Amino acid sequence: MSSDYKKTLKLPKTSFPMKANLKEKEPETLKFWAENNIYNQMLAAREDAPRYVLHDGPPYANGHLHMGHALNKILKDIIVKSRHMAGNQAPYVPGWDCHGLPIEHKVSQELTAKGKTNLPAITVRRLCRDYATKFVDIQRKEFKRLGVFGDWDDPYLTMRPSYEAATALALCDFVEKGSVYRGKKPIHWCLSCRTALAEAEVEYADETSPSVFVRFPLPDPKIKDVFPMADPARTYAAIWTTTPWTLPDNMAVAAHPEFDYALVAAGDSQYVLAAQLLESVRELFGWTDAKVLATAPGSALEGLKARHPFYDRESPFALADYVTLDAGTGLVHTAPGHGREDYDTGLRYGLDVLSPMDDAGRFLDVVPYFAGLTVWEANPKVIEKLKEVGNLLAERKIRHSYPHCWRCKEPVIFRATTQWFISMEVGDLRNRALAAIDGEVEWIPAWGRERIHNMIAGRPDWCISRQRTWGVPILALICESCDTAYNDAAWMRSVAEKFANHERGCDYWFEADLADIVPAGLTCPNCGGSHWRKETDILDVWFDSGTSFAAVLEKRPELAFPANLYLEGSDQHRGWFHSSLLASLATRGTPPYRQVLTHGYVVDGEGRKMSKSLGNGIEPQEIIDKHGAEILRLWTSAVDYRDDIRLSEEILSRLVEAYRRIRNTCRFVLGNLSDFDPAVNDVAPQSMLPLDSYAVDTAARAHARIAEAYEAYEFHKVFHALHNLCVTDLSAFYLDILKDRLYVSATDSLERRSAQAALWRILRVLLRDMAPILSFTAEEVFRHTPECQRGDGVSVFSLPPLDTAGWELAPERKEKLDLVAALRGEVTRAIEPRRKAGEIGHSLETAVTLYLPEAVREAVASLDMNLREVFIVSQATLAPAADAPADAVACEGLEGALVGVARAAGEKCARCWVYDKLGTAPEYPDLCPRCAAVMAKEAN
Repeated sequence: MSSDYKKTLKLPKTSFPMKANLKEKEPETLKFWAENNIYNQMLAAREDAPRYVLHDGPPYANGHLHMGHALNKILKDIIVKSRHMAGNQAPYVPGWDCHGLPIEHKVSQELTAKGKTNLPAITVRRLCRDYATKFVDIQRKEFKRLGVFGDWDDPYLTMRPSYEAATALALCDFVEKGSVYRGKKPIHWCLSCRTALAEAEVEYADETSPSVFVRFPLPDPKIKDVFPMADPARTYAAIWTTTPWTLPDNMAVAAHPEFDYALVAAGDSQYVLAAQLLESVRELFGWTDAKVLATAPGSALEGLKARHPFYDRESPFALADYVTLDAGTGLVHTAPGHGREDYDTGLRYGLDVLSPMDDAGRFLDVVPYFAGLTVWEANPKVIEKLKEVGNLLAERKIRHSYPHCWRCKEPVIFRATTQWFISMEVGDLRNRALAAIDGEVEWIPAWGRERIHNMIAGRPDWCISRQRTWGVPILALICESCDTAYNDAAWMRSVAEKFANHERGCDYWFEADLADIVPAGLTCPNCGGSHWRKETDILDVWFDSGTSFAAVLEKRPELAFPANLYLEGSDQHRGWFHSSLLASLATRGTPPYRQVLTHGYVVDGEGRKMSKSLGNGIEPQEIIDKHGAEILRLWTSAVDYRDDIRLSEEILSRLVEAYRRIRNTCRFVLGNLSDFDPAVNDVAPQSMLPLDSYAVDTAARAHARIAEAYEAYEFHKVFHALHNLCVTDLSAFYLDILKDRLYVSATDSLERRSAQAALWRILRVLLRDMAPILSFTAEEVFRHTPECQRGDGVSVFSLPPLDTAGWELAPERKEKLDLVAALRGEVTRAIEPRRKAGEIGHSLETAVTLYLPEAVREAVASLDMNLREVFIVSQATLAPAADAPADAVACEGLEGALVGVARAAGEKCARCWVYDKLGTAPEYPDLCPRCAAVMAKEAN
């Protein structure tokens, strides 16, 4: 092509660069969003629209962001932005959990390193507040770098005075309903963190423990009433336990009332154990001569008095339904101070609840043989003592699932201490929660319903007290004479309301003089005493975050209660989802959310958990530094986040390529709209050329699918639909065909304006459907659009919802155009062998004939389309299928249709490269009739 002719082509013109340079350009976009206050403009633009509230679950203000944080916040941002683009007002108020052990533990480590211990509580609280403030600022900057929109200047913080007041007032609501009580019962206790734990703070992991089979002397003469052949002087009850350290606190032996128990003669002794388990322990105990003397039901054993294996005290038989035959002997050692079921048994039988140890799990001086030992140190010593007194039947190691602290990952114990609890039965809280789970909340994925249902169905009362410093105090006074608690709701409320006006919120409780807090004339209702102390326990942090609906949703005018959605990781079924549901139902009578959405964990490319020890971790900042935050956002959308999500360099590389294709599609569209003004040059879909109306129909249908996928939170479907639209429907089909018409046609011709009008509509779809995910790129694309350059909009997020009414084709017409699209694929397939054989180069060197059945031929002909253009050949004709020559290629997808391929007739046009008859216009001897006509028109 001569340079003169090239200048006459309408080649793409755009300043939108091919190379993204995301890591350099994204900060510029962030600055633009901040300077133009785009988030608040979004809210203002939808002021009268239906409100959609996603309530943010607060991450700990502790450390830099990891991939789980990034995944979570980007998912939330996609939802907020997609709801905005769909026409909702979608505020997003981010929050941080600022109280609790993780922060206090870090501060304690720093103080210990400096040799500073035993500081006043108010000093520790100040340091914790400073630490949390520092990491709120760090994480806020890191979240904003991901392109996440929200009210970052005014987030909610659980350590703010107004929030602390709301939390304390929520506790008052529970107290008013009679749900709160204080008592001594076994709870999970972390020896490392030295505090009680709630169910939500316990996770299970395999642990190797010593297990022992122990014999308890059974000298009770009444044994002969059960087993007449028994000799009380040499009869023993055989028990099994995996926690030898709890034996010092044994108070009973439990049997199942319905099991059969045998009196077994072995050597010189007699033993009582479950008859069904004799064979499983015979070899372990070395009972080669064991013989069953008699059997009796477990109910007959109740009340018999065994003796402790190494202390001089009784251990009576009790009955319990939780005894199983899965392992052991069918008799269960019972220590009411160290097990929930044991405690319940102890209550029924009036047993003492012993747990004589300090907060580090070290036995007190009152414990013979083991004083000063931790429970783990006591295990081997207890076994030694059993051997010494001759009451160890057997020992072995066992691998089993054991509770661990969610925070420090260390094993925990059950320990009876005085704690504060919320009853699951008062107000029928448990059943109301189960009914709400099943009937009032949508769980996504659906398995979330069963998971939280089972957790609440089987959970004990909620232990809400923690023996720490950094948190919201439990507003109660304790009688120093008899340890009775005073927690009158009206008095509590008057104290809690002062938090909101105190500079540091509930520090008021720690700073105020006792005389200013104790009601005048208060005496203990139990002992009549008048000396009190403040309760030093703080509230469980899950109570803190679980009352965020009261502190945030009900207080912030831009939000609403209940929220449309809570979204967090799947571990929050036992955490924030759980505590929020109980707190809201108990105090408000309704769940705090309408939908609950969960995501999985980020794992490496092989499905392994990311960890420093494996060296397979990837930090968000690494990805941002190498690829830009946009690729991280694209990854979030491309995966099915409801399962564990894989991440690797290979996966990221594939997404970089997918991003490049989407970006190039946008660039092509922009480049061909450089001289298009929608207000002047638009062509309605009904007036477009058939191929253009077909492309607009395709875009409209893709937009509908994408909108539906956004609505259903199925972002991987959004990604695939968007990617397919750009790569398959547009780049490989429509845009490939369109180049000839866009570049060659006259500027104001219908052929060109029809195509541009279609591209403009397609761009409107791309912008809106990209924006929630590829926010940086959508913003960059928008700034190169005709509307933005005319000043019709500030940001891509200023765009109104897209109305595609009138874009879709009538079904019959779409079916015909689908047929043409299918035929294009068949033509391409028929040409390819000729190209590979070197018979032709470009497809424009060919002429094709479609030999079609009559009905098909008539359908295609009725469209009056330029088939040459669609097939990117120089000539295309239709003919009856019966006329097909022997070398015609049969169509794979259309029975009876064939394609004939021949060399194109005529000569190659110097301007468009189409083969045709040249020289029809004397002034343009080397041009085809089409190009000659365009040149003549443009010259005038």
